[in-house]
Amino acid sequence: MDLSFVLTVTWWLLLGVLLMGLGIMVGMDMGVGTLLRFVGRNDDERRIALNIIGPHWDGNQVWFVLGGGAIFAAWPLVYATAFSGFYIVMLVLLWSMIVRPLGFEYRSKMPSARWRNNWDWALFVSGFVPMLIYGAAIGNVLQGVPFNFDWRLTSYYTGSFWGLLNPFAVLCGLVSVALSIYMGGNALMRSGEEQLAERARKASALGGLAFLVLFSVAGVWVSFLDGYQIVQGPAAGVAQTPLHQIVERVSGGLLANYAAHPILWVLPGLAYAAMLLGLLALRMHRRLVAWWLGAVTWIAVIGTVGAAMFPFIMPSVTEPSHSLTLWNSGASTLTQGWMLGFTIVFMPLILTYTSWAFWVMRGKVDAEHVKSDDHAY
Repeated sequence: MDLSFVLTVTWWLLLGVLLMGLGIMVGMDMGVGTLLRFVGRNDDERRIALNIIGPHWDGNQVWFVLGGGAIFAAWPLVYATAFSGFYIVMLVLLWSMIVRPLGFEYRSKMPSARWRNNWDWALFVSGFVPMLIYGAAIGNVLQGVPFNFDWRLTSYYTGSFWGLLNPFAVLCGLVSVALSIYMGGNALMRSGEEQLAERARKASALGGLAFLVLFSVAGVWVSFLDGYQIVQGPAAGVAQTPLHQIVERVSGGLLANYAAHPILWVLPGLAYAAMLLGLLALRMHRRLVAWWLGAVTWIAVIGTVGAAMFPFIMPSVTEPSHSLTLWNSGASTLTQGWMLGFTIVFMPLILTYTSWAFWVMRGKVDAEHVKSDDHAY
């Protein structure tokens, strides 16, 4: 089997892994921010909530860096096209995330209730907006993005900012927010005091139920969306650009891979099963089991999207034949090979220190510890 083919498919899978890690780890922290104003009824409880994720949130941001870096290096044409087309959305994402570390660091620096209240709302925005954009971006990619290339492979975005916030994209964004609320509520339930933990458990269950409803609606909606099909072009693994292919939009094409390979239906089925079991685990107060089932749900959801789109990464609704696929948008074999080597070394290190940090910081966080710790948020 050709090495370039193997590396390209491997990096497509690794991109999915990074998106899963982002959803699970960053989504958990963002979920806490989204719930902060609602499960924390007073200042002490909100400080407890922030200190539950305080030792981890900045380390978890590495999944954002890894995701952006992987797209930049492994899929340069996707990076250039997406980041130029989604420019304003990326700025909104950046601005919302800039206030996140400020909220953690400055919220408790002054005793003023108004000061802390304003920072609480800033943390809500910096938790809700990024996850909404994350899901909306996936929704836009599923539908196709309005762009095309000229003969120099310079991309031109032909849509608008508000066009990216179309109903289906917003629906996908809400699916992402619901899952982040499930994970964030679970984190607060595991480490919060009794009343906070109970409210967080109920919020987590509500997020899980909302996910089941929204995911079902999105699944029905997808069945009516056009998909994309390569009708002529170079074979997989052959050097090519988006100008070397002919792609057509096909009614119901997003389910074509599922029709051709029915085994793929296991992925959305796993998402439903994991979330239903997760809700049962929440009801039984099995906190760790519920967290892992939430992680499995994220994995199944991202896997469902990847299976529906393969081999497309970023279809073009403006000029379907200019769509970006695994075969025409990847970096060189040398670049992907070096990156794979670094990934084999550093990915286990990231997983190891993340696991170690959670193990060291396990247990409950209470108001007395927060008040007595000079380094508490």
